[in-house]
Amino acid sequence: MSIARLIAAVVIAATATTFLSATPAAARVKVGSLGCDISPGFGVIIGSKRTLNCIFTPSSPGRPSERYTGTITKLGIDIGTLAGGGMIWLVYAPTNRLDGALQGSYSGVAANATVGLGVGANVLIGGFEGSIALQPVSAEGTSGLNIAAGVANMILTWVPPAPAPKRHISQR
Repeated sequence: MSIARLIAAVVIAATATTFLSATPAAARVKVGSLGCDISPGFGVIIGSKRTLNCIFTPSSPGRPSERYTGTITKLGIDIGTLAGGGMIWLVYAPTNRLDGALQGSYSGVAANATVGLGVGANVLIGGFEGSIALQPVSAEGTSGLNIAAGVANMILTWVPPAPAPKRHISQR
C-alpha cells in the first residue's frame, strides 16, 4: 500500500470519527462554505505553521460573504516543503446567523501527502463556543514534497467589512 493511500485511509477514518463524535447532526445545519488560500511553507519534522486568507460564503441567499485571516498549525510528523494551496470546508453550526461567528480556535485531525501535486484533509471543530464544525469538501491542493499527519489547530480572525462612506449633506 502506498503512503498516499495509507494517508487517505487515515484521513477518511479521522474525518468520520471527528465529525460524527463532536455534536449530534440534528443540532447543526449547513450554513455555508469556507474557502481558504494557504501560504507556502515547510515542515520541520514535529510541525508546521502556515497563514490563511479565507472567505465564508453563506448558504442563505442575500447574506454577504465574510472575510477571515488566520493560521493553521500542525503538530505531529510534518516533513518537506510546500507551495501555497487551498482548502474548502462545509460549515455546520447550530444556527445560520453567523456574522463573524467563525472567529475562534478550531482543532482536529490532519493528514496530507504531496509528491509533486498532493492532497490532504483537515476536519476541525471549534469557533463560537465550540459549536461549529468544518468538514472538508475540497482537498488541500498543494505542490512540493511533503508528508504530514497529526493534530491541526486553526485560528480564524474575522475581518469586518469596511464602513460605508459617510454622505456629506451640504447646507445652503
